[in-house]
Amino acid sequence: MKNWFSLSFSPFDKIEGALESLNRYRNTPTGRIRINAAVEAANLLLAPVIPAFMDRYPDIEIDIVASNRMVDVTDAGFDAGIRYGGTVPEDMVARRLSADIRWVIAASPGYLERYGTPEHPDDLLHHRCISNRLGDDRIYRWELERDGETYQITVPGSVTVNQAETGLVAVLGGAGLMYFPEPLVAPYVKDGRLRLVLTEWSPLEEGFHIYYSSRRQLPTGLRLLIEFIQEGQAAGVVT
Repeated sequence: MKNWFSLSFSPFDKIEGALESLNRYRNTPTGRIRINAAVEAANLLLAPVIPAFMDRYPDIEIDIVASNRMVDVTDAGFDAGIRYGGTVPEDMVARRLSADIRWVIAASPGYLERYGTPEHPDDLLHHRCISNRLGDDRIYRWELERDGETYQITVPGSVTVNQAETGLVAVLGGAGLMYFPEPLVAPYVKDGRLRLVLTEWSPLEEGFHIYYSSRRQLPTGLRLLIEFIQEGQAAGVVT
């Protein structure tokens, strides 16, 4: 049975490849692409470019599943995945889509007025913190660094979330401190609803990367989307 299945997929792969080859010669590219993206990647990277991409390529359909849970994108029927660079599976082809991202700790002014502002990473042990659950169900240890000195801290707190956006709402309401990708909280820092703390300890980590199988032909729609995002990145339009 195993051999039958492995043989049966081969003709379909060839048909798919032939259709993609034909699609490259169309005046207006068509097709459908499925992407599994980390929630932050979907909100910060994909959503902002979708309107302009639709205007340029109206006949390309995009199906985005936003989830922080790691899946085998090929087995799950996706054309590609988007994750932070350090979490991309090693057996995949990966291409950078964004600049490196700074990670920051933020809280509301009301929380800081009530509980004080941490001045050193050790002070976090005496604060209310909202923990981050990773896609593999591990609780993330906050990583801080300054001048070669690094900390990995398991922060105290009674709340854990698996999406930064959920924690953001709680932090805006004064629930405590949380560790965020800076682009997510930048608008709230700018308008004064959030403040950053321990900024000199904020690490710069790998940005978003798109990854896909080397064993399948890259769909035209996906290639065009990658080029479109990189084009926006070069122009300073994409975060």
